Amino acid sequence: MPLSTVGKIGFIGGGNMAEAFIKGLMNGGFPAGDIHFFEPNENRRELMVERYGVSCAENNAALAEISDIIVLATKPQIVNKVLAELNGSFSDDKLLISILAGITTTSLEAGLGGQARVVRAMPNTPALAGKGAAALCPGLNITEEDRRVAQHLFETVGIALWVEEGQMDAVTGLSASGPAFIYIVIEALAEGGVKVGLPRSVATELAAQTCLGAATMVIETGSHPALLKDEGT
Repeated sequence: MPLSTVGKIGFIGGGNMAEAFIKGLMNGGFPAGDIHFFEPNENRRELMVERYGVSCAENNAALAEISDIIVLATKPQIVNKVLAELNGSFSDDKLLISILAGITTTSLEAGLGGQARVVRAMPNTPALAGKGAAALCPGLNITEEDRRVAQHLFETVGIALWVEEGQMDAVTGLSASGPAFIYIVIEALAEGGVKVGLPRSVATELAAQTCLGAATMVIETGSHPALLKDEGT
């Protein structure tokens, strides 16, 4: 699917995850002129406009009016406020993609009148490096085209897999929180290297590349991690 066919995309929120998607879209050839966002923090607004050349809307309602796809990337605590702001501008011909932790498709649909087309997703922070892992689940009203568009969006910054909504909490624990556990492994390996005489920069790079290489072996060989472990030991 060419990125240019998905319409105008609006991001509610201009934080790290929104930036990751904007960067991924533009790296994939999506025109900056079709990307809009709204972010209340002035410094963050200026940074996004200067860094990517995208347009900042006047408010959330104005953003919804000009967007075919709306990516909800705010804090979950303010979701009701944001949905109330969108209500008059959101129509059934638009697609809402939410990356808010713990907010169900049912509650998003209800907050937008019941017939909204909604996809819920749980990405992770390595999307900032184009190596994200996201799980997606469909709302009641989405189309097959919506599924393709949502998957394509997340594949600009990594991989995207579909799951049942009841599995989203497990995804949050595994891939959304998982990078923190891997950072602990990298830190521990590097610290061990330092203690036996390696420079910290060398130890850290070796540890990080080792984890990257091990993960790549699992993905590319399709072998069970336990089998690869046995081969390596």
